[in-house]
Amino acid sequence: MTDLRYPIGPFRFPDPYSAADRERDLDQLAALPARLRAAVAGLADARLDTPYRPDGWTVRQVVHHVPDSHLNAYIRVKLALTESEPTIKPYDEVAWANLPDSSRPIAGSLALTDHLHERWVALLRALPAESFARTCVHPASGSVLSIDKLIAMYAWHGAHHVAHITELRRRQGW
Repeated sequence: MTDLRYPIGPFRFPDPYSAADRERDLDQLAALPARLRAAVAGLADARLDTPYRPDGWTVRQVVHHVPDSHLNAYIRVKLALTESEPTIKPYDEVAWANLPDSSRPIAGSLALTDHLHERWVALLRALPAESFARTCVHPASGSVLSIDKLIAMYAWHGAHHVAHITELRRRQGW
């Protein structure tokens, strides 16, 4: 692996994106809380405070980032479901990762990820097929994002951050 930033590679949205792709990604979203817990199982504070790469976030910051990011995604999905092509609010991920709550114990963020994903996946699995084409707009890029694309992005995002942790553990022999 030459680029520690992308241990599973950069995000690529399948074109076309099928119902089977969606089911696979929903399964990944449902499995993420357990995968994240397994990735950090048994890590003491010193290891949680180790950056996953030079100049990267610590494992602790990564764990706190996942629910921060996925809460934003959940809200973006709900906005897309209830408004006509809403413009979403971006946020500064780096600034959020440097706030004092990102240095706290990880148990709260793991629990938040558990409950958030339970609710989010239940919502998504209850939607009729036509709802997945609903969209929102990201103002920084001007991108129009369908709910299908959000599902794919955040399934990748969760796997991406779990891999940051598991690859660090592999490299360090933890």
